[in-house]
Amino acid sequence: MDPHLIIPFLAGLPLALTLPLLGNLLRLREEWLATLGLAHLAGATALAGLGLGVPALLGAPAGAVLGAGLKALSRLRDNDAYAVMILAGWALMLLIAANSTLGHALAQAMVDGQLYFASWREASVAVLLALLTLPALARLAPALMRARLLPSHERANRLPAWRWHFGFDLLVALNVAAATASLGLLAGFALVFAPARLAFLYAGSWRTAARLSAGVGLAAYVLAYALALGLDQPFGPVLVALLVVALVLGGALARLAPPWRGRALAIDRRAE
Repeated sequence: MDPHLIIPFLAGLPLALTLPLLGNLLRLREEWLATLGLAHLAGATALAGLGLGVPALLGAPAGAVLGAGLKALSRLRDNDAYAVMILAGWALMLLIAANSTLGHALAQAMVDGQLYFASWREASVAVLLALLTLPALARLAPALMRARLLPSHERANRLPAWRWHFGFDLLVALNVAAATASLGLLAGFALVFAPARLAFLYAGSWRTAARLSAGVGLAAYVLAYALALGLDQPFGPVLVALLVVALVLGGALARLAPPWRGRALAIDRRAE
């Protein structure tokens, strides 16, 4: 591999690990639209920042963190909050593009991703985020699962539940912002949605679901990077296409061979 292409590869690899793990908990909480909602806000503030000479890597987290904060204040739950973010972010992004010298080309770049142009700065941020996200998830996941399965436990014991809910939302916001600035809006969403969906189909336990979703995310990322370079194609669409194929084949196989299906889905089925 060309040395100049190693840095972009490293800039996306940690996100291919953390986004699927976050996707498992987002699916459990029925908030899998999180990436699209936060990414639209991140794209809008990244675009606004670029107009002011601020790098996208700094502008994008502002919108995502703002979205997480507004979600906490509004007390919107499930996908409702993220649907509002999608609409607001989409409108802001197009209005900024239409009323600035940046134009639609740069707005489209935020959607498609700019992974090939990633530098050590993006790679370092992705690695630091992974080092923050993985241990934080180990501490937050039990509390979030308990809140989903036994919501009365928090109220009965007067626990400060907002701490872990808001902490998780911030983790999602930061990872989504980094993914939007490098992988692209829809590629980041695909890494949150598809591996978790497949894991919930086949995993027999929560720990297995985490391993499976992370494995799918990493494998899809590595294969997409190799194919995109080998076929001279943009990375984002190749990654999304691979994950769509995996979803279709995985869903079909689960229907044809029901005994293969795991019990991870039973977690959120019991919570419904």
